[in-house]
Amino acid sequence: MALSHVSSVLVVDADPETVRVTRDAFEASDVRLFPVLDAEAAEAELGQRSFDAVICDLSGEFFAGFDWLKTLHRSRPLLPVIGVSSATGSRSAIEAVKAGAFDFLAKPLFPGEICRVVREAIDCSRKGSETVAIDPRNEHAEETDTLVGNSRAMIDVYKALGRLSPTPVTVLIRGETGSGKELVARALYQHGHRAHRPFITVNCAAIPENLLESELFGHEKGSFTGATAMRIGKFEQANNATLFLDEIGDLNFALQAKLLRVLQEKRFHRVGGNEEITVDARIIAATHRPLERMIGDGLFREDLFYRLNVATIKLPPLRDRTGDVPLLTHFFLKRLSRELGLAPVSMSRAALSRLESARLPGNVRQLQNLVRKALLRSRGYPIDRVLVEELLEETDGGEDPSRETDALRQWIARLLVEAAAGGGQAHRLAIEKLESILVSEAMARSGGNLSRASEWLGLSRLTLREKVKKYRL
Repeated sequence: MALSHVSSVLVVDADPETVRVTRDAFEASDVRLFPVLDAEAAEAELGQRSFDAVICDLSGEFFAGFDWLKTLHRSRPLLPVIGVSSATGSRSAIEAVKAGAFDFLAKPLFPGEICRVVREAIDCSRKGSETVAIDPRNEHAEETDTLVGNSRAMIDVYKALGRLSPTPVTVLIRGETGSGKELVARALYQHGHRAHRPFITVNCAAIPENLLESELFGHEKGSFTGATAMRIGKFEQANNATLFLDEIGDLNFALQAKLLRVLQEKRFHRVGGNEEITVDARIIAATHRPLERMIGDGLFREDLFYRLNVATIKLPPLRDRTGDVPLLTHFFLKRLSRELGLAPVSMSRAALSRLESARLPGNVRQLQNLVRKALLRSRGYPIDRVLVEELLEETDGGEDPSRETDALRQWIARLLVEAAAGGGQAHRLAIEKLESILVSEAMARSGGNLSRASEWLGLSRLTLREKVKKYRL
């Protein structure tokens, strides 16, 4: 691949073999090499002209390569330095990258390898001169707020927060997975009258069903096997404070009834206890589930829904937040750089434009993860469109997995409702349905080849033939 103009590469190595191999790699190309023997000569060259990349020996007898590499990286952080060393083992490579090296190569060097790495370094070096859309080093956006966005949809959320945060009412936050429901809950808390008290969170989907009641309401000693001591539950901990119940749609029916009583009467009993405990807690709940449909399917209590739905904040998905992707990206670049201990990195206009047009079913959480990966892969250089495209290709595995899981859960739930109404056989029906889909898909993808499909499924050809016949495929 020919470069668009002559590139200058400084080679700092007393080993003539390094210079020879590098010359061979770029013979008859538009890369000009400037070989020097030591750090002093290298500094002189750097003072006279600009370079697109540096190749630096880290193992030379008369050259303190690591120290000079650190100094050079501090003074010219966007100049890519490729460390080379004859030392064996992992230490040299690890220390080189820690010191700021763009890449590391072990001697003996090979022309093809060094050509590839140097060209990558030159490409990264030129990113520094591109027009950037976001440069966290030169902007001073407000970072005290956890909610970011100026779209009309988010302004409506902010106004709802302003109305509801001073009140003690129960609030239900609704929105897709990854849209930022917990951030909205924290904003309600931070702007409310109980901000000086604890903010207690419970993810109802993350705790096993048999432990969730104890987690919420506590238990008495000896109330069940393993209850060796009395435990205070989240509701008691949240007395005169705020309790956030995330994924409220995952509560089972029995716990829904107990939660309803607490919301109505502000009283409950610990598991295995007789003492009635009074609690005064601000309740905030959140879910991505379609509660109205779940009510129709007999999976969620209608009376609890109306009790929770006194006040609702609907959080928009990222695709409906016009103009918010640049603001969120800038926020994540600054915050994640700090969290990861990295220098701030800019992003090109083309890269940002690609992010704005991308399908992000995981919403704000997916955007945050993309920015985190981009920071880690950028190696301190501006994030360009090529890197963003690579990351999007890696994450674009079709529909959001959480949605597929939700659809499966809803189907199973309806099956159980039918079974409870007298149909029975829910386990058999579910297994047969899934098996028929699995066998049908395997046969379709194998082009009807029984041997190939049976190998994929881990079944004998005879067994697979019987299942094909059974399901009339």
